[in-house]
Amino acid sequence: MNVNFQYVDVDVSETLSAFTEEKLSKLFNRYEFVVGADVFFKKDLNEHENNAVCSIRLSLPGPRLFATSNEKKYEVAVRQTISDLERQLKKRKNVVFKKVS
Repeated sequence: MNVNFQYVDVDVSETLSAFTEEKLSKLFNRYEFVVGADVFFKKDLNEHENNAVCSIRLSLPGPRLFATSNEKKYEVAVRQTISDLERQLKKRKNVVFKKVS
């Protein structure tokens, strides 16, 4: 599992990185074809309430998957983004297995 973190205009947080890696490891274990992830944390300066932005790009065979979410807290944004990615991975897995069958 290869996870790269980028903090844009946000202080680096080891706790947030560990939390995100823990959540991503569940995806990596469930979908073994996922190679790596790029995680971006930033603040949306135009938004006053939901300004914590988490964006994740997953590397896998074929086109990459991407999801992003804005929430009040980064932990909630991570959960929402990973939930969106899992939905995309389920669709991708169904399409791949339908082609093979």
